[in-house]
Amino acid sequence: MSAADIRPLAPDPATIDALAALLVETVAAGGSVGFMHPLAAGRARDFARATLEAATRGERLVLGAFVGGELASTVTLQLALPENQPHRAEIAKMMTHPAFRGRSLARALLEEAERLARMRGRTLLVLDTAEEDGAAGLYEKHGFIRAGALPDYALKPRGGLTATLLYFKRLGTEGG
Repeated sequence: MSAADIRPLAPDPATIDALAALLVETVAAGGSVGFMHPLAAGRARDFARATLEAATRGERLVLGAFVGGELASTVTLQLALPENQPHRAEIAKMMTHPAFRGRSLARALLEEAERLARMRGRTLLVLDTAEEDGAAGLYEKHGFIRAGALPDYALKPRGGLTATLLYFKRLGTEGG
């Protein structure tokens, strides 16, 4: 595994462009992250800008794993939830560039997201992933428990329906 520098992403132009490029590559490779293929670069940049601006408002954390200075993988920890759910956060937009897969970057990002969630007093993480070509194996290896599946939940990036698998993980507090 290449050593990765994991840090929160900021809404500067270079980071917006890097996140947008990663999103385009992820969708082109079949990643079910809410967009259809082909994803226009401008649309991806708009999404990246909005996501990183939401992070500056404290609504989410967007973490990036950099290898050799290049953004190789990301995960989002959504924190802005309804007022009756201050104890939980949601894992979203786990993306690893195809050239960097198999290097444990997603695992490292997930561990950091969990650590930061605990630091913010979150005791429950939830997520969903596509049944076909999703990251279910990663989440299960990391202690997430499958809660169920919703059939025909979303279109795959190149068409056709897929179910989504729902997962949760209870967290202890920092150091616990």
